[in-house]
Amino acid sequence: MSDDLLARHKAVLPSWMPTYYGDDALEIVSGSGRRVTGGDGRTYLDFFGGVLTTMIGYDIPEINEAVQRQLATGVVHTSTLYLIKQQVELAEKIARVSGIPDARVFFTNSGTEANETALLMATNLRRSNQILAIKNSYHGRTFATMAITGHRSWSSSALTPLNVSWLASGDRLRGRMAGLDDAAVLDAAVDDLREVLATVTAGDVAALIAEPVQGVGGFVAGPDGLLGAYHKVLSETGILLIADEVQTGWGRTGEHFWGYQAHGVTPDLITFAKGIGNGFALGGVVGRAEVMNAVPAISFSTFGGNPVSAAAGNAVLDYVLDRDLQGNAARVGAILLDGLRGLDLPIVGEVRGKGLMIGVEIVHPGTTEPDPAATVRVFDECRAGGLLVGKGGLYGNVLRMGPALTLTEAEAREGLGILVDALSRVDTDSRI
Repeated sequence: MSDDLLARHKAVLPSWMPTYYGDDALEIVSGSGRRVTGGDGRTYLDFFGGVLTTMIGYDIPEINEAVQRQLATGVVHTSTLYLIKQQVELAEKIARVSGIPDARVFFTNSGTEANETALLMATNLRRSNQILAIKNSYHGRTFATMAITGHRSWSSSALTPLNVSWLASGDRLRGRMAGLDDAAVLDAAVDDLREVLATVTAGDVAALIAEPVQGVGGFVAGPDGLLGAYHKVLSETGILLIADEVQTGWGRTGEHFWGYQAHGVTPDLITFAKGIGNGFALGGVVGRAEVMNAVPAISFSTFGGNPVSAAAGNAVLDYVLDRDLQGNAARVGAILLDGLRGLDLPIVGEVRGKGLMIGVEIVHPGTTEPDPAATVRVFDECRAGGLLVGKGGLYGNVLRMGPALTLTEAEAREGLGILVDALSRVDTDSRI
């Protein structure tokens, strides 16, 4: 990327909107499959997919053709005040795969807006602004979604329309759940929930919102069954369960189509975004009709589910289902997870994840102390080797990988090799 473009970026965009790689920021100018070409002239294997968004990959004919067919009609936008065939068809498909009986669907432009909408519905139905959220979570950048984001780096304002109470995260490397086995985590989490309900709420809580796997939080997850254990307590007083599937949906975890399905529970509302548009702005909420209809005034999203993004969404969902990309995520993800878990490197504190949703926690050797500086070095070494990965975690010390669900076994092994080399080099340097 030219220095001129970076200078122009800094001159007109906010200082709080960062770019990866600092003064060597990367412009992506083209892409095909799982690879992108940068403004620096190099081609990279992409293991981050625009923050888990280019879920099918780049330049996919089936998606391109669906969008081009819609563009050829000359209708890019009409608003939901008119019938939109592509939107109705996509809503029917999402309702069918949601696992929620008699489901309704509302489309938005992003995951933030989807979560904001879910909160609107839940608080209206329950007539309460009290929300339970999980520490280390991330749900968006609006006032309400920042309020339920349990991650200081992403909480840009203390102002909020909600009264939020916090539950412990499922992090077993450090914190309240450190070192506990699955059964002990489930017991501790339920005790924590009951204590929070009994002490710091007014009783009439509207909902618990939870990511089945915490995305920005570094792919931290409690044991399978955790949301089900929570739900048994919540159902005693009618508290709703919202599953934030913005990063975990559409088969990414490999084991299930939705992250919530590992927990023996059906949520009242599911929020989704990112991968369903494969780069086109598309998100939404699917849920029980009683909850979805609990909005007491006229409301709609001007651009949500517009004809072009809905055309893309239909093509994406068809592609996922027709090619069993959930199964591919399980098979190919196992190559990466097994390879990383087989490493004996002191800087690797933990490897965690499911399917093609993988986090590597970087620590000071021999400790659980986060090492964000070493994380940046590994991150940069990956780029030098031709691999793009992401960063995250509460302490900025987790490498995040969410490749396209179409990743091949050969590409998984190629990326694994680059990643192992990067980790090994930084590990060696850390002991010098």
